[in-house]
Amino acid sequence: MRHLLSTAQLSRAEAIDLLDVAEQMSHVSTREVKKLPVLRGLTVVNLFFEDSTRTRLSFEAAAKRLSADVITFTAKGSSVSKGESLQDTAQTLSAMGADGIVIRHSGSGAPHRLAHAGWIDAPVVNAGDGTHEHPTQALLDAFTLRRVRAGLPASGPHDGAVGRGLDGMVVGIVGDILHSRVARSNVHLLTTLGAHVVLVAPPTLLPVGVDSWPCDVVYDLDEAIASQGFDALMMLRVQQERMDEAFFPTAREYARRWGLTDARARALPADCAILHPGPMNRGFEIGAEAADSPRTVVLDQVANGVSVRMAVLYRLLTGQSTADRGREGQL
Repeated sequence: MRHLLSTAQLSRAEAIDLLDVAEQMSHVSTREVKKLPVLRGLTVVNLFFEDSTRTRLSFEAAAKRLSADVITFTAKGSSVSKGESLQDTAQTLSAMGADGIVIRHSGSGAPHRLAHAGWIDAPVVNAGDGTHEHPTQALLDAFTLRRVRAGLPASGPHDGAVGRGLDGMVVGIVGDILHSRVARSNVHLLTTLGAHVVLVAPPTLLPVGVDSWPCDVVYDLDEAIASQGFDALMMLRVQQERMDEAFFPTAREYARRWGLTDARARALPADCAILHPGPMNRGFEIGAEAADSPRTVVLDQVANGVSVRMAVLYRLLTGQSTADRGREGQL
C-alpha cells in the first residue's frame, strides 16, 4: 500500500492489519514518554486547504508521537491565497524533502491527483476531499466499533481480545449522506469488515447512484429503529456550508423527522452505540440526552483517531507488515 486515498482500496486483510497496528499504538499513550522513534528523521507535511480542528490536530499528534518532524500548511495566509496551484505547492514541498503528505482539500479527487500526477515522490494520505472520502475517519469509526462489540473500553489501552472484523454487526448511518465523505468511506470499510450498513436519510439528501452501494437505504428513521436492530447508529452533521439550495423545509422539520431525539435514543436497543464524526449540532441532528448518553462514544472516536493515524503513517512511511514488526520487535 503506497497511499491511502479511499477505503475502497483496502482489502479486508489490509483493513484489519491497520486496526491491529492501531491497537498497539494505543498503548503509547500510557508510557512516561509518549513517543516511538520509528519515524525519526522523516518529515510529515499536513497540507490543509480546508478548515479543520480535530483531523489536523490528530494527524499532528500522531506524527509527533512517532517522532517525525511535522510541517503544517494551511491555505489561509499562504501562497495559495495568491493563486498558487496544487502542483506548484506540491513541488515546493517536494523540494523541501517531505517524506509523507497528509492532504485535506475541498475538491473531490485532489489527493488522488497529488498521489499520481508525478509532482511528488511521497506517500499521500487523504484527510478528506470534498464530498468524496475520508478514509482515516472510517478507520477510527471501525476501530471504535470493534472495541464496542468486544465489550471493551471504547478508547485507551486494554488487555482483552478485540476480535477481527465486524461480521454481523448492523450499523445505521443517518442524515446528510449526499455531502458526507464520512458516509462514503464508512459504507466501503464497514462492509469490507463484514458489517451490514443501513443508510437513513430524506430522498433529497441521498446521492445519485446510491442504489449501487453495498448497503440498504431507508427513508424513515422511526421505521429503521423499530425494524433494524441496530448495534450502532452514526449521526451525520448536516453540511449546510455545501448546500446552495433547500434540501429540506426547515431545521425544525429535519430534526423532527431525521434527528436523534431523546425519544428515539431511548427506543434504540440498550447496547446500541451512538457515534458522530463531529462537530455535533445539539438539538438539530442529535438531542442533548443522546449526545451525553453513556452509550455515546464521540470522545472515544476522537481519542482513537490519534492511534489510527499513527498506524496509517507508520504503515505508509515504513512499508512494514505485521510480520516484519513481530520479527523486529519495534513497537
